[in-house]
Amino acid sequence: MKKLTQKESLFCLYYCKLRNAVEAASRAGYHDPFRKGNALLRRRDILSHISQIGKDDTVSPEEIVSGYRRIAFGSCHDALRLLLCGELPDNGDIESVDLFNVSEIKKPKDGAIEIKFFDRLKALEHLEALSGELSGNDSALSFYEALRKSAEADLSVKGESEP
Repeated sequence: MKKLTQKESLFCLYYCKLRNAVEAASRAGYHDPFRKGNALLRRRDILSHISQIGKDDTVSPEEIVSGYRRIAFGSCHDALRLLLCGELPDNGDIESVDLFNVSEIKKPKDGAIEIKFFDRLKALEHLEALSGELSGNDSALSFYEALRKSAEADLSVKGESEP
């Protein structure tokens, strides 16, 4: 097997993180990411490298928070531009459109475009819940409580009164 180029290696790294061939090819620096991303995914050496990288590919809490932040605070300008102009951009322009906040796009028979967004309030609720878990405040309190109960148990075994 031939050695991967720097761009191909970058593509593999981005693909493992994003799981999107077009976006990975774009970030790796390919000029026609739609065509090139799909072509790269058909190569055995690329797939092999992706599987090697992806063996220990777990999503970190920071990545989860980043995704929720992007949904909660991200821009909807590109989706609104798509809705107002009424037509889909061609393959060259579609790579530059940020539709991360979009959960669904439909084009019914009447020719209109329907766009559904992810729920920003739910994303904020998840961020709030995650911020408590990640800050470690609850774990510090539970550790303190465990120490206190242990000291109380130790005192009661020795027959001493509590301080």
